[in-house]
Amino acid sequence: MDYQAGIIGTGGIAGMGILGMHKQEEIGTKKVKASHAGGYAETPNIELVAISDIDEDNLRKFGDAWNIPIDRQYVGHDSMLSSEDLDVVSVCTPSYLHHEHVIDAAQSTADPGVIWCEKPIASQVTEAEEMISVCAETNTELLVNHSFRFTKKLRQLRYLIQEEELLGDIRSVSAQFRMELLRNSTHVLDTLTFLLDTKPKEVSGYINGENEAIDSLGASKEVDDAGGGGFIIMKDGAFVNIDCTVPREFSSMCFQFTGTEGKLYMNNDDGEWRYWKLEDGTHVEQPIPGIEDAWTWDDDYRSAFPNAAEHIIELLDGSADNHSSGKVAAKSLEIIVGFYLSHYTDGRATFPLDRPLCDVSITSW
Repeated sequence: MDYQAGIIGTGGIAGMGILGMHKQEEIGTKKVKASHAGGYAETPNIELVAISDIDEDNLRKFGDAWNIPIDRQYVGHDSMLSSEDLDVVSVCTPSYLHHEHVIDAAQSTADPGVIWCEKPIASQVTEAEEMISVCAETNTELLVNHSFRFTKKLRQLRYLIQEEELLGDIRSVSAQFRMELLRNSTHVLDTLTFLLDTKPKEVSGYINGENEAIDSLGASKEVDDAGGGGFIIMKDGAFVNIDCTVPREFSSMCFQFTGTEGKLYMNNDDGEWRYWKLEDGTHVEQPIPGIEDAWTWDDDYRSAFPNAAEHIIELLDGSADNHSSGKVAAKSLEIIVGFYLSHYTDGRATFPLDRPLCDVSITSW
């Protein structure tokens, strides 16, 4: 069966490139495969047929690059949603618009079976909860694009940790990535909750107030989203340290796990994954079962988009459970909100957040 897709928001992650990830001279001028449109293009049985944006210039550039007919290039998402019959809608707009656009798509006559929403899910926990609720009411699968969940190596690693107990009981985790918290740390936190399969109990956070998006995105205004981090106590007792204060030019996405049966080091920027098994009190380095090479941005990140598009087909066919639902995506958002609450109140935040605290909004791009 063939499925039809539409995109709301024709910027970088939709298919036109992102500063820091792609060549600067190509951004906004040609199609980029590591994107929603690229995922659709590489996946049989699903076709990108319609796009929408409030910026008509961006809309036309995207339409030309991805060969979308002019009569299916819509100025404004309402026009597309009221004119098209779509199986899946990608929401690729800034995070503060995700709430509006996901709900509009779910309740529209376009009647998509899946909404593929960019990360982070929203700017406040209350908005995320409403998005989840509306999608459930309209029988719409909300799939959040935390890309690492769609890579085969990370899925194998989760299996090894959760099913094969590769590390035993994980007691300590340290993670680092570039600032900012909402725009970038959501990847780190979602990866951790995916691998640990547990929930946070309490956090203590730090916000440094710095961001790079004005330079890297050409953003025109200041927002709340900034570098920072803190520690998290998980419900299973694991201690997790998060550092997202490092500027882009010399940062690395790194994880270090220490468990009762072994240790694991993952550096996704430098392409190095290493595992040590604890044998008679000594850590002995061994290959990671079923994983030949380290995770890389060039191969694994780019493969995440067609992998996600293939998963969308599975969801539409009813042959799989959602790998990256709105409910699990809300976990990382709640932790980030907890960091902000902790920093600005000089205290710790406990989970689940009390209802008034769920309304705290963190502005980003």
